[in-house]
Amino acid sequence: MDRLLHYFLKQFIRRGSITFTTANGSTFSCGDGTGEPVSVRFTTVNAERRILLNPELSLGEAYMDGTFVVERGSLADALAILMSQPQALPRWAKLQWWLRYLARHAQQFNPRPRSKNNVAHHYDLDGRLYSLFLDSDKQYSCAYFETPDTSLEDAQLAKKRHLASKLLVEPGNRVLDIGSGWGGLGLYLAEMTGAQVTGITLSTEQLQVSNARAAEKNLTQSAKFLLEDYRDIPGPFDRIVSVGMFEHVGVDFYETYFRHCAELLTDDGVMVLHSIGRSEPPDVTNPWIAKYIFPGGYIPALSEVIPAIERVGLLVCDIEILRLHYAETLKAWRERFMAQRDEAVRLYDERFARMWEFYLASSEMAFRKQNLMNFQIQITKRQGVVPMTRDYVTREEAKLRGVERGKRPRLQIAGG
Repeated sequence: MDRLLHYFLKQFIRRGSITFTTANGSTFSCGDGTGEPVSVRFTTVNAERRILLNPELSLGEAYMDGTFVVERGSLADALAILMSQPQALPRWAKLQWWLRYLARHAQQFNPRPRSKNNVAHHYDLDGRLYSLFLDSDKQYSCAYFETPDTSLEDAQLAKKRHLASKLLVEPGNRVLDIGSGWGGLGLYLAEMTGAQVTGITLSTEQLQVSNARAAEKNLTQSAKFLLEDYRDIPGPFDRIVSVGMFEHVGVDFYETYFRHCAELLTDDGVMVLHSIGRSEPPDVTNPWIAKYIFPGGYIPALSEVIPAIERVGLLVCDIEILRLHYAETLKAWRERFMAQRDEAVRLYDERFARMWEFYLASSEMAFRKQNLMNFQIQITKRQGVVPMTRDYVTREEAKLRGVERGKRPRLQIAGG
């Protein structure tokens, strides 16, 4: 087994400096010697065998089980090396990739009951877990870093401001927030723009927090949150926004999603879709992420999204690519989580804490080292609804900053 492991890992790892210790005690190094050296160890032969047979799934499982241990450097350092190789996948894992690609429609088939179960798997965890690493507003999506030294709190506020600016929300506008999370964006739009906001989620945990926050801020007349599937909400709406939800729709439902948005949106309406995306052709969901973190989830290529928008007769007005913003967001989340990791163990157990650590670190490196990004697509039903040039975004952001200064949120329930 040692010789097989040595051979295959040497073939795959051509960059960086990483030393492996096998379960039998032998050591070997891979890479070109550049960068900070990292040392890892396998504690069982079974872990070595499973990683050779199914590396994308088994590496994360071995870390969760404690059979893959980082001895020098951090898990993030090790994953930075493993995920920055010339080939994204080891050659011996290509057959499994093809099998997963052929089965991806079944894996992403998300009718209403399955969608609700998938959401519950991730978002109905103990709310105290998310408080360990999210910002005070519990924004669980890519932040917008206006400068390299922007804090996570300010970057998440900037994200809400940026989205509101692209939506061109006016007082009294009916706004639909699809996938409203813990209510932060919906409450921001209601408070800062005077809109009438309806947020929908499939998470009972998030629903309770969102409505409690609306009551605390005396916004129940202008912000309401419902336990509702996007396919069942009635309209019309002047503005539609969706942040971090589209990744749960599934490729076979893209046209359904946009067709219903077209039915809900008024003729002069504006929609902004914010989603994780990939900067290359269609792919598959990482099997470890699909099994442990986001069942039914998929990160789309733009080539899968734009045709669905076109087919339902909607117009794409603007696309912005946020490249490393999510890498920086995830880094902040990972550092905050590690600083309070003991509390995560108390909430769940050691294996869960290792799972969450692997999730945050591997996700960060997917954005930092590989092909993932975020996109914001602005959509209308006809020409002439939004300005011809982008400078209106800067003007709207400046206007919102002025409103924010007079309405600083109280940080109580999930940030207030």
